[in-house]
Formats: sequence, C-alpha cells, structure tokens
Amino acid sequence: MLAPAKLEPIISALPRYCETLTDLREIVLANAVMFGEIAAPTFGEEDRIRFLQDRFTECALQNICTDEAGNGMAIIQGKASRRNILVVAHVDTVFPAAVDHTVTVGQDFLTGPGIADNSLGLAVIASLSIILEKLGLHFDSNLVLLGTNRSLGHGNLAGLRFFLDNVKMPLHAAVCVEGIHLGRLSYSCLGLLRGEIVCRAPEETNMQPSGSGGAISSLNKILTKILAIPIPSETRTSIIPGTLLAGTGFNIPPHKALLRLEVRSEKEGVVGKIQRRIVEIIDEIDGKDEIMAELKVIARRRSGSIASDHPIVKSTRKIMEALGLEPVVAPSVGVLSALIAKKIPSITLGITKGKNRNELDEAIMIEPIFSGLAQLVAVLQAIDGGSYDED
Repeated sequence: MLAPAKLEPIISALPRYCETLTDLREIVLANAVMFGEIAAPTFGEEDRIRFLQDRFTECALQNICTDEAGNGMAIIQGKASRRNILVVAHVDTVFPAAVDHTVTVGQDFLTGPGIADNSLGLAVIASLSIILEKLGLHFDSNLVLLGTNRSLGHGNLAGLRFFLDNVKMPLHAAVCVEGIHLGRLSYSCLGLLRGEIVCRAPEETNMQPSGSGGAISSLNKILTKILAIPIPSETRTSIIPGTLLAGTGFNIPPHKALLRLEVRSEKEGVVGKIQRRIVEIIDEIDGKDEIMAELKVIARRRSGSIASDHPIVKSTRKIMEALGLEPVVAPSVGVLSALIAKKIPSITLGITKGKNRNELDEAIMIEPIFSGLAQLVAVLQAIDGGSYDED
C-alpha cells in the first residue's frame, strides 16, 4: 500500500471526485448506450472496436491502433512515461448479432442486452481521458487503454492472450474494468475447465423400441457419474452443468446430445484431476452400444493470485471503504486470469450495480456509476504513486 501520507490526499479527494464526475453523466451514459447498441458477439466485435477507436481519436490520444488479433488500443501519455498501467475491458458480449440491441434509458436504469457485461466497462475506457481532464489529474505513468476481443466462451481470452504475448512495452500493473458489480474486488483467478461433452448414437436409434433414449440416455449416464465425482471439502471447487442440447421431437430419440459444463477450483491441480476422471467416465461409454462420446475442451485456465496484502489490494480496500463500499472479494475466471498468468499485478473492479446479467433485460443503475468512476480513478492514482510492487 502507499504510505498513509501519500494515500490520504487521494482518499480526501473522493467526495470531490464523486460530485464533479456527475457533470459527465451525459457523456458516460451516451457512450454506454452507443456501445450497447452495437452488436459484438464473440468473434464479431469489429464494429465495436472501430467505434472505440473513433472515441480514442476524438480524445486525441496517442498510439491509437488495432493489433493483428483485432484488439483496440490507445495511450494516455504520462508525464514521466517510465511506467505503464494497463486499463482493460472486454469488448464482446454473449448476445448474437440478431438480437435487438436497443438500450432503454430510464430515470434510474439503463436496460439492454450486454449493457452491464460489458458495454459500460467499455464506455468507461473510452471516457477515461475526459474523466481525468475533468478532475485535473495528470499521471506520471502511461495509461494503456485496451478493448480486448474474443474473451468469452469459445474465444477463451484469445485477444488478450495475443496482446500480452506480443506487446513490446513492459506492463507494471493492470486494472480490469467490468460494468458490474460495484464493490467487487478480484485479485485471484480460479483454475477452470470449460468443455463440451458430445454423444452420438447410430442413425438406427429412432427405430428402436419405445423406451430407448438414444444419445441423451448415454449423456445422462455420463452426467450422473460426473456429478458423483468427490469434491475436495477444504477448497472452493465446483462442477457446473450448463447448456444441454438434444432432440428434435417428442418421440424421436436424438442421434446427438451435447452438454456444456465447467469445472472450477481455486486449488492448483484439482481441475486437472477432475478432468482426468471425466475422460475416464466418457471412455467407459465411448464405443459401448455403438455410442460415440468425447470431451471437447473449450477453455483451460490455471489458478493464480496476487497476495491479499499486495499494495494494490490494500490501497483498493482503503479506497472502497472511504466510499462506503464493502469489498466483495471474489475470484475471477475472466480477463484477470490472463494477466495473473503473466505475473502482472492486477485486479478487477466493477463500476455500478446491476441486475439480470446476460438476460435480454440486463440493466445497470445510473447513480452508483459516479462512485464507481471515483473508485477507478483513485485506484489508478494509487498505482501511479507506486502501489504496483511488493514492499
């Protein structure tokens, strides 16, 4: 953490930040609405990236570019320029382009698909230079602003991984910006396996006698055994069945059945052990009664963390408490994991409160946004002041 004498002026300025930033209400909300109304399914984020670059250009930022993976970047130049702080938000959403992306502006809420995850986060990135100018703040460090694509689902953080593998400048710290939830403080990431189990039955299955379950019957046997895998009681571990897709009618046993599932654990090695057991279970079914079964791995991440007493974490806690926020410490399975894997001191913050995440009526509260912005600015100040290295 910064020495109290250095952190205190930042904390003392928080009420002024909150009050002053309400003057930027129209700019921040307009950016959130415009980003929200641009469809950006994973692997189809080009229009949003282009709009982000337009916002960077209007703010006259430095080094505006897209890399070979399609990520959008710009730099707010620091006075000393010896340190680089990455501020990153993922661009993609879970919603296909065909969905109506209209964002409704109410008295208290913005409502629309993807507005919380992560149109608001992206709007904050696009507005950050205006926010700092409004507050009269100039950092010694460069702020590297990044909108990263191919983050969700099958994207498997490919955009950010490419950026981190190829960026030439050293990154001394990073802050991941999510639209919700205000008070979130993530500085660790869970080990993760995200996969699809596919079962295929022979075409003749629909001619079998009544009671045959086809591929879905075999998939059910696999799932039952997976859910019976012992879970370590001493660590946070979960097996989460997600989407189940099978069948075309009431009386037709399906030839193909698919289950999407996720395994998470905070303990190193546990996910790998469970994955090996899942493969064993599938192998017991594969080839039996002409059923073909396999596991397709969509995403695989290792657990990791910065220390709970890391200077960034300690400073962020103090800032949150000064804003009247109760820090909610929760591990991440998102953007943060790629940064932790590169040993970059990093945290994830939320900007406001919201509801119905990943539903068509996803919504964010307007008024808490300004506390969320004050929080972000203060955390960046603390990092700029030296809260990036272990003491």
